[in-house]
Amino acid sequence: MPRFDLSPAELELYAPDVREPADFDAFWADTIADARRHDAPPIVTAVETPLRLMDVFDVTFSGFAGDPVRAWLTLPAGANDPLPAVVEYNGYGGGRGLPGERVGWTAAGYAHLFMDTRGQGSMWGAAGATPDPHGTGPSASGFMTRGIEDPAGYYYRRVYADAVRAVDAVRALPQVDPSRVAVCGGSQGGGIALAAAGLSEGLVAVMPDVPFLCHFERAVGLTDRDPYQEVVRYLAVHRGSEDRVFETLSYFDGANMARRADAAALFSVGLLDPVCPPSTVYAAFNRYAGPKQIEVYAHNEHEGGQAYQWHAQARFLAGMV
Repeated sequence: MPRFDLSPAELELYAPDVREPADFDAFWADTIADARRHDAPPIVTAVETPLRLMDVFDVTFSGFAGDPVRAWLTLPAGANDPLPAVVEYNGYGGGRGLPGERVGWTAAGYAHLFMDTRGQGSMWGAAGATPDPHGTGPSASGFMTRGIEDPAGYYYRRVYADAVRAVDAVRALPQVDPSRVAVCGGSQGGGIALAAAGLSEGLVAVMPDVPFLCHFERAVGLTDRDPYQEVVRYLAVHRGSEDRVFETLSYFDGANMARRADAAALFSVGLLDPVCPPSTVYAAFNRYAGPKQIEVYAHNEHEGGQAYQWHAQARFLAGMV
């Protein structure tokens, strides 16, 4: 795909005004406090797998409104001493899949918690196991517009609260050192990781890989790809709802979450990415409040660096824990 966004030099300086509601912090403080009121120890059950160098556990923890959220916990076999942990969030439409599908972080010596994304898991991969029991009113196909005219009922309010509670859950595990927890994810998972970093305390690192859910107003007007096009299709039918829709989305914008995050950050961006346009990634990166760096893949689309980026993340995180 030809370059369609700002030039590399312009991207490095791109610091747009991003809509931010006056009650952003109060909204999220209330949301997370309410989620934490439904506090119960995570349920951890050993799972039999063909893996011999790793132990895998089925984890259920309390998310938004106390809803049960599923995850896989993978540990080096027989680990006794508390380990640094990586909490990972998934890409759009995927589920947690099968136990043992993701072993890289554990092979590198970390406890790894891979969170299911509520209601997702039926677009690709090996399926999810976490329902979303909350109604959201009219929406276009997909998840982007579920409850989009009211931040209190918007789908990603529940997902972001789940993400924070996943951090809480992993810190409660005896196999984990709660002072050494990082978050990561690609695409949707990268946007969720930014939210977890902005809404959680004391993380050592955040690694958003080609993050989605950033600078919504630019993304919706710039790319013709899903998932952002779900918002376009919704607004094409719900004429007159534009301001209300973008006001809702501003509570969930990764660029606003980035301003509230202070963990060391390693971003990545594909300069030819038509799904998460580079200017939307830089809108979050350039507003990020903590120490930060970015890996730039000049000739890649939404796949970004793939294994190259994981190696960069592993080197980065090794210096933090």
